[in-house]
Amino acid sequence: MTDKLRALIDNLKHKPGVYLMYDKDNTIIYVGKAKDLQKRVSQYFLRPHEGKVQAMVSHVDHFETIQMNNEKEAFLLEMNLIHEHLPRYNILLKDDSHYPYIALKKKGDPTLMIKRNNKDKAYTYFGPFPNSGAAFSMIDLLNKIFPIRKCKNIPMTSCLYYHLGQCLAPCINKIDEETYDNLRSEISNFLSGDNSKQYNEIKVKMMKASEEMNYELAKEYHDILKAIEHINTSQTVESKDKTNRDIFGYSSREGYIALAMILFRNGLLLGKEVWVVESFGNNEEQVGELISQYYSTHPLPTEIIVNSNIITDNLRDILDTNVVSVTRGKLNDLILTCIDNANNALDQYFLSARVDTDKLALLEELGRIINIPTPYHIELFDNSHIQGSSPVGAMVAFINGEPAKKLYRKFNIEHEESRDDIASMKEVTFRHYKRLKEENKKLPDLILVDGGLIQIEAAKDSLDKLGLNINLYGLYKNDRHQTSGLMDVSGNTYPIENKNLFFLLTRMQDEIHRFAITFHREKRNKKMTASILDDIKGLGSRRAQMIRKAYPDIVELKNASINELAQIIPLEVAEALYNKLHQ
Repeated sequence: MTDKLRALIDNLKHKPGVYLMYDKDNTIIYVGKAKDLQKRVSQYFLRPHEGKVQAMVSHVDHFETIQMNNEKEAFLLEMNLIHEHLPRYNILLKDDSHYPYIALKKKGDPTLMIKRNNKDKAYTYFGPFPNSGAAFSMIDLLNKIFPIRKCKNIPMTSCLYYHLGQCLAPCINKIDEETYDNLRSEISNFLSGDNSKQYNEIKVKMMKASEEMNYELAKEYHDILKAIEHINTSQTVESKDKTNRDIFGYSSREGYIALAMILFRNGLLLGKEVWVVESFGNNEEQVGELISQYYSTHPLPTEIIVNSNIITDNLRDILDTNVVSVTRGKLNDLILTCIDNANNALDQYFLSARVDTDKLALLEELGRIINIPTPYHIELFDNSHIQGSSPVGAMVAFINGEPAKKLYRKFNIEHEESRDDIASMKEVTFRHYKRLKEENKKLPDLILVDGGLIQIEAAKDSLDKLGLNINLYGLYKNDRHQTSGLMDVSGNTYPIENKNLFFLLTRMQDEIHRFAITFHREKRNKKMTASILDDIKGLGSRRAQMIRKAYPDIVELKNASINELAQIIPLEVAEALYNKLHQ
């Protein structure tokens, strides 16, 4: 231990707060919170450690602390600092996006949609669902069971859904508010686990269709019944218990922790989620941090169940909800189910994800190959256009070998010669790093560009104009047009022979290509759609906006029939648009 660290340890206080570990380059490599800063921080340097803790401590040059009034304040500050600085030794849940809700409109025609938050007061919310697939499947089922309005815009005539009994057809019928209120109530009851009425009604319809030898319709009803039965049989907690609760269980093995969650809302099981992360220090302390981090971006339920008294004690001081540990009954059975899911996730991880086991070691090797400090933060650039049409630029970022999507950026190319890829690279890199410099944001450890020495020199020109010195390399290709290594600004090449490192760089390269091309297609589609919708009699700005909303992709618009278009705009206008699309 250095004299600098010993002096800092001697000055630690027995108070709650946050600590920040720095390396010799004054970069934050770890952020943590503590009930007692003196006890927690001193443990890193006064006790022997293994694995990643040992690796982190070996890189610590100095640390600083921020004292808070209580651990809850420390938790909030810790989360903010982690999201701001992205320290390489902090274990982050990969997906911190908000889970989807099913939103039911409170007034007017009852409509259902997916929303990523529950802030719009015009809707009633159900969820959140652990994944979009489960939410969309539920909406699909509800649309088949209930006569909900399906059209985004009211058409002039009734559609197929009305004739199937799956819509009340507000386009041709005046529906009173009492009917709508009853419909909303039935949907709410269904999403709260009460579906016996709908099940029996559909069963009667299935039997009638079968008696009339309408076997195709009978099969459709049969599939709906099976979907409802699946919902019912997956409910382990009694239906009378309408508590919103999340159940967690974890398992650890060979330096990894798997954390599984089962999510209930209004007594309805909405799904599960599982994360596998590298173990870092005490397992129960780390699991508690993962759970608390999860709730920094997701709403708290009424009750949280965890399979550890130590974890529940820690979480009670941080989260404003009921946190309990159980040892018997149905809730304990759910915890055991979570643990089974966690063990299964570890099995799958060790079987299929071993290539990803230690990205930090691969990044360290990359740093040695090109003779720079380990590049924990890498940014990649690419441009996309077709013969100069709709030119765009894009940047993706990787932190610790994982995509950091919050840092991704899109650029509309502004210079006049849109075919000039060199000018585009200069513009995009200059604009991006000028903004980072002005806002005093953290710069990357390494910049990678695609396209050889010319593109590297273009990016270097931008950095020189800004007075920035950032490690800059390009991905070069062999004579078979396959990426085979890196090239520096002097044209020196560095072959990549480690297959796992090669795959990691290829994955990064694929991601920037995907991101740039997707953005280019979006821009081109908007441009093409706008030009097609011009100069059509009867198609004003409001109707054009309705078309763009219903058909965001030009291919979908071209595949639309006249009848489909006529549900959004008048028939004669739909015919004119259809003819122009197919000229």
